Amino acid sequence: MSETLQTTDVAALDADVLAQTAIAVREAGSALRERFGEVVRYQTREELMRALAANDDTALAILRPRLTSLRPDAGWVEDELDGGALPSGEWWVVDPAEGNVNHLHALPEWAVTATLVRDNQPVLTAVHLPLTGQTYTALTGAGAHLDGRPLHVSQTADLGLSIVATSQARPDEDENVVRRVGSSITAMLLDALVVRVAVPATLHLLNVAAGRIDAFWQSAGARADLLPGTLLVTEAGGRISDAQGRPWTPQSESFLAAAPGVHTQAVATLSR
Repeated sequence: MSETLQTTDVAALDADVLAQTAIAVREAGSALRERFGEVVRYQTREELMRALAANDDTALAILRPRLTSLRPDAGWVEDELDGGALPSGEWWVVDPAEGNVNHLHALPEWAVTATLVRDNQPVLTAVHLPLTGQTYTALTGAGAHLDGRPLHVSQTADLGLSIVATSQARPDEDENVVRRVGSSITAMLLDALVVRVAVPATLHLLNVAAGRIDAFWQSAGARADLLPGTLLVTEAGGRISDAQGRPWTPQSESFLAAAPGVHTQAVATLSR
C-alpha cells in the first residue's frame, strides 16, 4: 500500500473517530446538564473534592467506555490537572467537566472535552457546551468547526484594539507562577483594549478559534486545559507558542494562542 493511500486511510478513520467522539461528549454533557442548576454548598476542601468527583464520575461513566471502544489501544489520562509530555503512542486526554467549579456554583462556563493525542500531538478534539448545545470540533488538516460551520481566527492586527483573555493559576499553584499571572495581566491592561480573566481556559480558546477574542495566554496549564484549544486555534488559522514566542509543548512553562496579526505584539507585551 502506498504512503499516500495509508495517509488517506488514517485521515478517514480519524474523521470517523471524531464524529463518534462528538456524540460521546454530547451524551456526557446531557448527563451533567441534568445535575446543573442549584449552587452546591460545601464547607471544607474534602466536601468540595467529593462534589467535583461526583460530576467527573457522571461524565466518565459515559465517556470512558465509548472512547475506549473507538481506540482500544489508546492510553487514558486519568488526572485532568496533569501536565508535561505523554509517552509515545495514542492517548485520550479527557476533561469530563471542564470548569467543574463553575458547574457547582451554577455558573454557565463549563464544558466536556475529549482529545485524541498521537505522539504528543493532538489529532482530533471535540468540546461540547451543554447549556448552549454547541459542539466545537477540530481534526488535523481538516479545519476547526462549530456544529459543522468552519471557524476562523480574527483578522485584528492591533493589540490596542484587541480583546484578550487569561485564566488564573490553579489552586495551590507555586507563588512565582501566581506572581507571573498578576504581572502579565498588568502588562496586558496597559496594551490591550479589554482583558478578560476567568476559568476555564478551554472556553477562551474556543473564542480565539471563533474570532471572538484575539489572544489568550496562560502562565501555566495542564494538558487537558490546553490541548483541545491548541488544535482548534491552529486549525482555525491561529498561532500557538509560549509567552516568549518559542514553540509550545506540553512541557512549556507558559502558553499563548493568538490571531496572527497580534501574536508578535502579544509576545512583546508578555515578555516585558
